[in-house]
Amino acid sequence: MRGPLNKLLTLAGLMLALALPAQADETNADRVQTPEIEHWETEAGVPVYFVRSTALPIVDLELVFDAGSARECDAAGVARMTANLLDQGAGGLDAGQIARRLEDQGARLSLGAGREQASISLRSLGDEEALDAALDVLARVLAEPDFPDDALERERQRRLIALRGERQSAAALAWRTLYDTLYPGHPYSRAPSGTEEGVRAVTREHVRDFHAQHYTTGNAQIALVGDLTREQAEAVAERLSSSLQPGEALPPLPEVPRVPSRTVEVEFPGTQTRILMGHPAIARGEEDLLALSVADHILGGSGLVSRIFQSMREERGLSYSSHSSLVPMRKAGPVVLGSQVRADRTGEAREVLENELRDYLETGPDEEEMARALRYLSGSFPLQLESNSQLLSALSDTGFYGLPLDRLETYLERLQALDRDTVHRALRERVDADRMVTVVVGPPEDEVDEEALEEEEGPPDPDAPYERDHHGPGEAGGAPQ
Repeated sequence: MRGPLNKLLTLAGLMLALALPAQADETNADRVQTPEIEHWETEAGVPVYFVRSTALPIVDLELVFDAGSARECDAAGVARMTANLLDQGAGGLDAGQIARRLEDQGARLSLGAGREQASISLRSLGDEEALDAALDVLARVLAEPDFPDDALERERQRRLIALRGERQSAAALAWRTLYDTLYPGHPYSRAPSGTEEGVRAVTREHVRDFHAQHYTTGNAQIALVGDLTREQAEAVAERLSSSLQPGEALPPLPEVPRVPSRTVEVEFPGTQTRILMGHPAIARGEEDLLALSVADHILGGSGLVSRIFQSMREERGLSYSSHSSLVPMRKAGPVVLGSQVRADRTGEAREVLENELRDYLETGPDEEEMARALRYLSGSFPLQLESNSQLLSALSDTGFYGLPLDRLETYLERLQALDRDTVHRALRERVDADRMVTVVVGPPEDEVDEEALEEEEGPPDPDAPYERDHHGPGEAGGAPQ
C-alpha cells in the first residue's frame, strides 16, 4: 500500500498508538503477529534470509554487499558509481534493453550504495514466467556487468552535479563535516557521494576492480520476501548465488577512534544556521541499543513532543526543526542532536541544545515520558512491518549486522521490559556531553543580514535527501532494534 492513503493510515495508526492506555502495552505482544524468518546458506556459502508473504502475488528480493564507501581505497566515490553502473549494460544487453525487459514483466530494479553497504533490489510479480524473466536480467547484471565508457562518463557528470549541489546545502556540509571530524582517518569518514577530485579520477579499471573485489559470494547476502514456497525461495537464491564470482569476506573495519570535544565552524551564506552535535556512541547488536533508542526518542526523535523540539521551538521560537538521532553501524555510530535556526540566534540555540542534553543526562526521562514513548513505539511497531519492502529492509539488516533471527518476534517483549532506570543508565553510559563535537554551518552571527531575516517566510528546506545519505541503512526513523 503506497501513496497518500498509506500516509493517512500510518498517521492514524500512530495517533491511535499515542491514545492507547498504558495497560494496552501488556497485551500488545500477544496481538501482533511477527513474521517467521527462515535462514540458510546457498551451496556457495551465501547467507539467505526469507519470509513467506502470500498477501500479494509479489516477490521482493535484495542482495546486499559489504561494498559501501567505507570500503573505498583509492578514488572517493567509486562505490556508489559502481553500484549505479551495474544496470547500464550487462551480458550482451545495453541499458535500454535491460530496462525494457524488466518493464515488459512489470519488474523494477533498484541500485544504491551508502556508507557501509551496496544493494541491488528487485521487485517482480510472483508469476513463474514473469519472475523467471526478471531473474534472468538480474543474473546478467550480477555476473556480467559491462561498465561501458559512455555510461561511466554520464554517471561521472551526474555525480559531479550532485556534489556541486551539496556545496550549496548547509545540511550536506554539516553532515559531511561532522563525519570528517568524528572519524578522522577511519573508513566512516568517507562520504557515500565521494569528492569531486575522486569522482573525476575514477576510471573503468577502478570500477571493474572494485566490483571484482566486493561483489562476491563471500561478501554477499540475499533477502527474500514474497509469494514463494521455501523450495522456490531456495531455487531463486541458488540461481542468484551462482551468478556471483567466488570470494572471501572482507576483514572487519577498524575500531572507531576516540576524538576530543571541539567546535568546527563553516561559513555559509544565508539567514539560517545548521547545527549538529554528536559523538560515536553505539554499534548495531550491542545490548544497550534498544534502551538508548527509547532515550533518543524522548530527547529528540519523537518530533513535536520531544524535549529538544519543545525547548527550541515551542518555548523559545528558535527553530523550525530540531531533532536527535542514533546511527548505529557495524562499528560505533554516532548519536546526533541537530537544529536549523535563525542565524542571529545561533549562540543561544547552541546553549539551549547543550543545556537540554546535560539536564537530560542528569535527570533522565520521567515516568510520563517513558510511558508515552513505550506506547508510541509499541503501537507503531506493526506499521513498520506492513509491507514487503519494510520486511525486506528488516531482513537485510538482520543479515548484514548479524542480529538474532528472533529480534522482530521479541521486540515488543524487550521493549516492554525496559524501565526508567535502565534507559537512564544506558543514556549516561553511552552519551557524554563533554565529548560532543559541534559543527556550525552558517553566516557569522554578527554579520547576519537583518533585512533578509525580516523578509524570510515559512520554514526552511530541511534538506532531507542529504540527511538520509549520512544515516546508516535502516537506522533513521525509529526502525526496530
